[in-house]
Amino acid sequence: MRGGGVLSTMSWNRVEKFFEELPYLELILLFNLAVYLFEFYLSKRQFTNFGIKKVPRNIRSIVPIQKFEKAQAYQKDKFQFSFLKDYVDLTENSVFLYFAFFPYFWAQAGKVTNHFQLEDSNKNFQALVFLLITSLIGEITNIGYSLYSTFVIEERHGFNKQTLKIFFTDIAKKFLITIIIGYPILYGVLYIIIIGGDYFYVYVWGFVAVMTLIMMEIYPNFIAPLLNTFTELEPGELKTKIEKLAASLDYPLKKIYVMDGSRRSHHSNAYLYGFGPNKRIVLYDTLIEQVEADELVGVLAHELGHWKYSHTLKHLIISNVQVFVIFFLYGQMKNYQPLYTSFGFDEPSTFIGLFIFSQIYSPVSYVLGLVLTRLVRRFEFQADAFAKSLGYKEELGNALVKLYQENSGIMVPDSWYASYHFSHPHLTERLAAVKYENTLKMKFQKKLSKKMQSNKDKED
Repeated sequence: MRGGGVLSTMSWNRVEKFFEELPYLELILLFNLAVYLFEFYLSKRQFTNFGIKKVPRNIRSIVPIQKFEKAQAYQKDKFQFSFLKDYVDLTENSVFLYFAFFPYFWAQAGKVTNHFQLEDSNKNFQALVFLLITSLIGEITNIGYSLYSTFVIEERHGFNKQTLKIFFTDIAKKFLITIIIGYPILYGVLYIIIIGGDYFYVYVWGFVAVMTLIMMEIYPNFIAPLLNTFTELEPGELKTKIEKLAASLDYPLKKIYVMDGSRRSHHSNAYLYGFGPNKRIVLYDTLIEQVEADELVGVLAHELGHWKYSHTLKHLIISNVQVFVIFFLYGQMKNYQPLYTSFGFDEPSTFIGLFIFSQIYSPVSYVLGLVLTRLVRRFEFQADAFAKSLGYKEELGNALVKLYQENSGIMVPDSWYASYHFSHPHLTERLAAVKYENTLKMKFQKKLSKKMQSNKDKED
């Protein structure tokens, strides 16, 4: 028994030594490279389809050749830019990790807090300065990406509506909002981790859950109006039909807003928000322009399907479970010195532990993201089926066809790429699922028939 105990101790020591000597940083860099190569392969498969010139048979009856060509060109430009962006992002992140830029930024953040006499034993202020430094550096690159994407690609294909003034004003507003709201929340998380003891992850989980609910109320009511203008939908046919649909489902609708999405882009959307008996609907003005009233109501029937099946609540539950698991796992390694050493840090600290853990957790996060994509696709099918059950099969189908055309969506999806990246099923899948009968084509044929008959009558 005593010999077995010695052997067991020796075996455990070997295991400990094995994990202590693992090159954690190099393994993460290798994983990031593997993900990049896999994503590049998927994107190249999809990119090949943008060279197709003829409208495929399965969408020939619903997509005119002009819309098809426009969508192909638009998506091709987007993908070409994404190839460059993804390569630069991988290179930048790899250089920053491998050559210990982050430990350097951490040290500089410490000098700043010392200079302003903000140092504290837990280094929470140092964490906020570190985050500010890295965010500013990252924002420089992101601004370059956004400028090209918005004022070259989106502009070239007729989607961009914003000016440089609006563009930079938005960036400034979002940055200030992050500092005013995001930084105090982060400080709260760090503080709870420090004082929470062995079960800090339970308290952090509770804090994050409460803050999520609060932000779900604050964002649409106070933050979104800082970025866009919301006006109540004027009385008329559309408002009447929406209110009638909401009433038939006992949806406690209080207000319907129109958002000035056209101020920035030609793209369109609609969404619901609000807790309990205080529900609201937001319609992009571009959506109202692009579809007819009955078709827009069909879109909202789909959105109400998400509400009916509690999809938002399910997302919230899944998110909260993830938060609990993440902080529990973080608690198991937050004082593990070999991890800090591998990433170039001399000693453990609460925030740097979170930073390193986010890198270590990335493989798990990537796999979970793929699983959640499948779940979201299932939710979309359920919401479509709900709209169909309410009698909006054709209205929803017509709207989807028009919106896919107007937004220049991917017309010829690659099966592998779609499986990994499409959170929403492709247009053809959604139309097939609701057994869409293509009333748009019928209307077009009827108009064409009347025109031909009129011309024939004139000849007679």
